[in-house]
Parts: sequence; structure tokens; C-alpha cells
Amino acid sequence: MKPFNQILGLIKKALNTAVLAALPVIAATMPSNAAPPATPYFQRIATYLVCENTSCDRDSVKETVAEIITVSKDGNILIYTDSPTGKIGFVNISDPASPAGLGTVNTSGEPTSVAVTGDYFLVGVNTSASFVAPSGMLSVYHLPSCLVDVANCAPIREIDMGGQPDSVAVSPNGRYAAVVIENERDEAVTVGGVKGGLPQSPAGYLNIIDMIGKPGNWKVRPVDLTGLADYGIDDPEPEFVSINQSNIAAVTLQENNHIVFVNLADGKILQHFNAGSVTLEGVDIADNKLIDFSSTLKNIPREPDAITWLNQMVITANEGDLFGGSRGFTFFNRNGTVLYDSGMEFDYLAAKIGHYPEKRSDNKGSEPEAITTARYGNENLVFVGSERANFVGVYSVQGHSVDYKQALPTGAGPEGLLAIPHRRLFIASTEVDSPVRTQINIFRLERKPAGYPHIESELLADGKPIVWGALSALAADKEDASRLYTVHDSFYNKSRIYTIDVSSHPAKIFAVTPILKDGAAVNYDLEGIAQRSDGSFWLASEGAGTSTTRNLLIEVNGDGTVIREVRLPAAVDALQVSNGYEGVAVTGRAGADEQVYVAFQREWKDDPLGMVRIGQYTPSLDLDPAVDEGEWKFFYYPLDPVESPAGGWVGLSEITVLGNGKFAIIERDNQAGPDARIKRVYTVDISGITPKTQTEGNFPILNKSPAIDVLPAMQAGNGWVHDKLEGLARTIDGTVYVVTDNDGVDNSTGETQFLNLGNALN
Repeated sequence: MKPFNQILGLIKKALNTAVLAALPVIAATMPSNAAPPATPYFQRIATYLVCENTSCDRDSVKETVAEIITVSKDGNILIYTDSPTGKIGFVNISDPASPAGLGTVNTSGEPTSVAVTGDYFLVGVNTSASFVAPSGMLSVYHLPSCLVDVANCAPIREIDMGGQPDSVAVSPNGRYAAVVIENERDEAVTVGGVKGGLPQSPAGYLNIIDMIGKPGNWKVRPVDLTGLADYGIDDPEPEFVSINQSNIAAVTLQENNHIVFVNLADGKILQHFNAGSVTLEGVDIADNKLIDFSSTLKNIPREPDAITWLNQMVITANEGDLFGGSRGFTFFNRNGTVLYDSGMEFDYLAAKIGHYPEKRSDNKGSEPEAITTARYGNENLVFVGSERANFVGVYSVQGHSVDYKQALPTGAGPEGLLAIPHRRLFIASTEVDSPVRTQINIFRLERKPAGYPHIESELLADGKPIVWGALSALAADKEDASRLYTVHDSFYNKSRIYTIDVSSHPAKIFAVTPILKDGAAVNYDLEGIAQRSDGSFWLASEGAGTSTTRNLLIEVNGDGTVIREVRLPAAVDALQVSNGYEGVAVTGRAGADEQVYVAFQREWKDDPLGMVRIGQYTPSLDLDPAVDEGEWKFFYYPLDPVESPAGGWVGLSEITVLGNGKFAIIERDNQAGPDARIKRVYTVDISGITPKTQTEGNFPILNKSPAIDVLPAMQAGNGWVHDKLEGLARTIDGTVYVVTDNDGVDNSTGETQFLNLGNALN
């Protein structure tokens, strides 16, 4: 006789072969009544993984990025800098929905920036031996020749910069290039009581390149920037440069908190001014697992990073640095007068769309770093990239009026922003490559509603958003088809129930209910929520298999008050070896014939390989919270085998009641991006099947039926596929919704997919 595990394996193999062949593919849908907008919005049409241009095998190439990006004069070839590998990369976007890598070229050091002029592209290359001995060059390449023979692409000239180059810009008329020579400081050195403070020699400066004739004839003119700033007067650290139609270069001295205008024709400094400071009220300044916009930061220097021109104004992305994070962006006129400052609006936008990086609260918050502008049709648009919240805020500007337009989701650390208005395209490239691979995100302006976010929160009376993230479950309202409920997991403290209105796009989180036990906030690891017949809830909190963190069923009133916590029998508790509860569902009437079901994510000790438990709990009718006399019984659910080439594991994420003994269950792998394979919904029918107690053993094995392959709907967003498909709900009108967990924007893109799958389970 074959061993029990072998028999189960044969059953599972036959079952999986059958169900995969029949698994329906369901696309996410927008509300059918959505009318075309009066103005167009950007839609993400493609994401190119930069590792595809070298190798996505980390044993071959550990890290590869696209930090700064530009485009050929015809708008068809993207050129990006890859600092970790010392390469320049090329991507063909003649069909922007299908970008194709063209290969990479080695440089002689660390490429820091790239710009195009005619048939040439210019690369700033850092070759510094140390902070005190900076060096570098401007490498000039002939683009058409490089594209004909990428393998033999080499600079036609290398111009000594005399120091460490950073930002490179070319004037609109192609007459000049400006190269920022940063000569960056050693952040480990303390100067004047400030770690990484100034001055630290040698000083930085600006190089002007007169691009007359062939590159062999180009000349370099340095511009001294010392004696201008209030702080670090003898040690300017220029960070970024932008050139307007009049050949005036705007240069940020980030650590000096200063802005300088240089006439490129004669190299004269026209104006310069201190970038000033901001006082931020209603800011989160603590990394404490809570998004709490209640503190004040006074007189924080803006310390701008990127800068861009818009008509006679300049706009800065105020990343902050030595003296904190000012967390916004600012419009200045030529005299340094502030025309507009975003204050806390950028952080609040990040929180509203679920992208606020709580772990960065004690540093620079969302950290706006990149910025650019362009005119698309009749709209002047400003694009602000958030280094830590992983999105680009798009703003429409008329005169001095600045209006939020939309948010664009990106990979991790968007630093390269590129507008291509004549093709109605916008590009964002990223500088972080682990665990989310570095991306080039391609957006196209189309006459459609903004595709992102799928879900956002409403503003409270004080103008601050309801804060949210790390959504880990979904539940439908018993009476209202437009209302869902969700919770967050242990990424955040102070567990809450969020109420969602799905009647419009994006869906709106419009109410939040704190969960209180004995009047105090409680920190659960919530992975499941189900509404009971009387409007109260059962919640499932995942345990870690320790004496202090147990799997709990939690009975909660509609106002968030905890009635009781229910534990597993001690004999079952002792079997946990890994992931615990991942969903909860309820049938019957509260206080009468109620049954509660929980999905266990992975196998526990003594469970057959590939079999996970579905627990059935029959509550005690004794309402004394101290009494738990309910009964636990179990089924086994057979998991699909691992399919991803990257390996990993497969487990459950959600269980949802369908009625008449049927349940829908999310089964997923722990793989993301191109390695993702299993993001599926199956159904099971427990009618006539009797679960067994732990003592009885030999739990019955449920038969599962294919219902939805969610992966195509997740891929349809043309972005990075997140591993955590976590929540599933079916409303009373039959509409199915799913949601992904964005991990609180920690080692994640921060993107939340909240997908309407229509009547996929009817």
C-alpha cells in the first residue's frame, strides 16, 4: 500500500491538472457608467524591468537600476544610467506599449546623469578615488552609431570635468550643456556639530560646455559658486541643474539650501537666494507603526534637490537633507519670492492613496526628490516624484494656480522623470532594485478616467486624510451592495476596521472604526473580517506560533468593541510551525446557529504536505467573555503545487461565504513580478461533509473547483504584480472584489490593487 502522503500527492496532481485547464480568466472592470473625462489622464501602458537589459538572474547581475533617464530627439529610444553596473542602457519605445531592450554599454566609472543633444548623448561619469580626491568626465557618444553596434559603442570624446559630475542638462537650443560638479561631502564626517556638515573641501561648481561644431571642438568654462550661500559659503554642493529657453541655468545647492541662476552665454551669476524654510503642522515625525499627522516641525530648511523651469518660475522638489525633511515642493519667481508651497499636501496625498511610508516618518516622510514640467496640449503639468512613497504626483498649473490632477504608481524610488509631450508619453524610472526589481514605467495621456488609484480615502473635517495601508482582508455588507469592510495587518498598530464605498471609481474609504478592548486600542495582526447577521464582526488575527502571539478569533461589536477572543485548543496551538490564520467567514445567525470558518495559510506540524486546514468553530451561546466553550473541528484543503520558477510556497489568503454550504478561497504563491504564477480563487462545498476534531483526526479532504484566475487581472495594470492577493468579497448583488496588501510601502511598490471582477462567482 502506498503511504498516505503519496496517495494525497497523486490525488492533488490529478486534481490540479484538471482544474488548471478549466480555470476561468476574469478581467478587472471599471464601472459601466463611467463617462469619458473632459480632460485626458495618464494611463500606465507598460513596465519594463531594467534587469532584462543585462540579466535578471541575481547570481549573474546582483543589482541594476535606471536612475536618470532621457530620450533620443525622435522620442523613440530611452537612454538611462545604471550606476551599480557602471553601464548606460538603451530601450526602444517606438511602440511604447511594448518596450524592447537594446542592450547596455560600459562606462569608465559610475554614470550619474545623461542628456541628449542632436545625435549625441552626454554622460556624467564619476571616477572619484575618494571624497577628498573627486574626479570625473563628461563622456560624449554618437547615438546612431551606438544603436547600429551596441557591443562596440564607445565615447567619441571624454572631457575632463575636474571633479565629480552629477546632474547634466542641455539647453533647449542645443547650444550649451551644464554639468553640476557636486564634489559631495562625506556624510560620516562631523563639521560644526553636524554629521555630514559643511564645509568639506573641495568645493563644488558648475561647468558650462560650449557645444559649437563637432564634440572635438567643445570647450569647458567653470563657474565658481562659492561666496553665495548662507550656510557652507566656501563649500557649495550643487545638486541639480535645469536650463530654460533663454539659456539660463537654475542650479540647486541642496545642502546649502540655496538656488543660483547662471547666464550660460557669459557664465555670470544673475541671481541667487536662500531657498528658505517651512513650518509644517500636522506632520508625522515618529517611526512607531502609526501614521499620526499631529506633530509640528518648525523652520525646516527646504534643501531642494531637483529643479525645473515653468515659464519664468522655477519649481523645486524639496527632499531635505542635513536639517530634516521639508516634504513638499515650491514655486519661486526669479527673485526668490515663494509663489506656492505645497506644505503637507504631498504627504497627505501619499496617505490618501495608501502610499505613505510610515517607516520614514522620523526622517523625510514621502521625500519628494525628482521634478519636471511639460506642456501637454493646453495644460502645463508638473510631475513630482516621491522617492520613498513610490509614486509621481501630477499637477496642472494655470498662472499661479496649482491643482492636483492624478497620481501615477511606480516602482521603488522613482528618480528619473521624463516628459515626452509630442508623443503624449511620460516616463518614470526607479533606482531601487530589491526586492522589487528596478522599472521603467511608461504612461500615455488618454481620454479615460485616471486608472490609479483603485482605492483612496476621504478627508476628515480637519483636512487630513483617513490613513490606511497594508489592507489584508475584505468583507461585504449584509444589506448594502455598495459597502465593503477591510482591515490592516500588524504593519500598523491600533487595529481598525475601514468602511469602503464602492459605488464610484476610485473606491472610497469613508469611515474608520478603532478596535478597542476594555476601552484601549489593541494591536492585532488582522488577516480576516466577516460581518455577522446582526451587523457585528468576526475578525481573524494571525498568530506567530509563540506564547505571546496566538491565532485569535475576535468577536467585535459594530462600534469596534471587543466582546471576546477565542483561541484554538491547546493541542492544536502547539502544532503551528509557520503562517496561521488568513481569513474568516461566518454562516448562520449570531447567537443561534452560527458557524465560523477560518483559513490556515500553510501546513502545520503533522499536516500532510500540501494540505492546509479549514477550521470550523461553533461558538458557545454563553456571552460571558471569560467563557469559551465553543467547539473546533477541521477540514483539509489541498493546495496547488509550486509553479513559479523562483520556487517559494503556496498557501491560502482568504475564505468567503457564497451560501448553501459553498465558500470561495484565495490560493496564492508568495512570488511577485514576473515570478508570480498562482493568484487564484477556488470554491469548495462542505455540504454533507462532517469535519473532525483534533482528537478524532483524519480530517476530510475538500474537493475544490476552479473559479477565477486573478493573475491576468492583476497583470492588466501593466505594473509590478504584488505577491499578496489578500482579500475577497462578494456583495449581495453578486459583484466580486479583491484587494492586495501593499506591505505598508516597506520593500514594496506601495501600490494597492482593488479590483472589481464583476459577477465572477455567480
